[in-house]
Amino acid sequence: MEILLAAPRGFCAGVVRAIQIVELAIEKYGVPVYVRHEIVHNRRVVETLERKGAIFVDELEEVEAGRPVIFSAHGVPKSVPQDASARKLFYLDATCPLVSKVHVEAERLHAQGYEIVLIGHAGHPEIIGTLGQLPQGAIHLIETVADVATFRPQTPDRLAYVTQTTLSVDDTAAIVAAIRARFPSIAAPHKEDICYATTNRQEAVKRLAAEAEIILVIGAPNSSNAVRLVEVASRAGAKYARLVQRASDIDWGVFRGAERIGITSGASAPEILVDEVIDAFAKRYEVDIREIVITQETVQFKLPRALAT
Repeated sequence: MEILLAAPRGFCAGVVRAIQIVELAIEKYGVPVYVRHEIVHNRRVVETLERKGAIFVDELEEVEAGRPVIFSAHGVPKSVPQDASARKLFYLDATCPLVSKVHVEAERLHAQGYEIVLIGHAGHPEIIGTLGQLPQGAIHLIETVADVATFRPQTPDRLAYVTQTTLSVDDTAAIVAAIRARFPSIAAPHKEDICYATTNRQEAVKRLAAEAEIILVIGAPNSSNAVRLVEVASRAGAKYARLVQRASDIDWGVFRGAERIGITSGASAPEILVDEVIDAFAKRYEVDIREIVITQETVQFKLPRALAT
């Protein structure tokens, strides 16, 4: 069995930073350190941090007085830090800087009098956070090309759009094209909102799909970027593309007669899970591993000032 391994894959700079924030907070402030929602969408990461002393909660009312609380990498509505301040909680914001960029962009466009269109998936924490940057009704969510046809803005000549950072590049391009067809004067972000890591991982999985009929994407079912990788692989020609959280999820019957498979992982999946899947194949096949490299990622993000020293 030849295994084609996508590169880049796995952790992006925003995920690395978010995990570091939790680990350094535990080191500096002791345990417990509270985290509002999953710091990133991966149970292995969450469970590892729990063993180190992190407590994951749904709401700030669950945070013990006097203990730090960390906001997840996906970003939060403005009401969350306001609530934390009202409760006199010390908080650290692990929002990915590229998500924060979208927040700033939406605020800037709103201040300039634009009606905002947000392209993304309803219910995703990043979308909830971005919607919560502006007054209710100031941002309109568009999920599909079909949504564009029914969208009725109040100021069609004064529109601007931003996007979720973890979308399918191709799907988003189709939605943007549909919006531009209806509203040619719509203002675009200064710089692409879909993040470099999402784009790179989607390009890499397309390369895998050009050579391998079967693609496994390692990641969590609630990870937007991992789910998009499965969709991209299928559209790029893979006859079988599936999301697995770990080796125990693999349906081995699929691989009968297969000689070459592709493996990648979402931006919040640790490399140890990739190693686990490869080891599982090595127990069943004589494997030859070939890495398909499309680019090298060197992005690093600064830590919050409270943890930087």
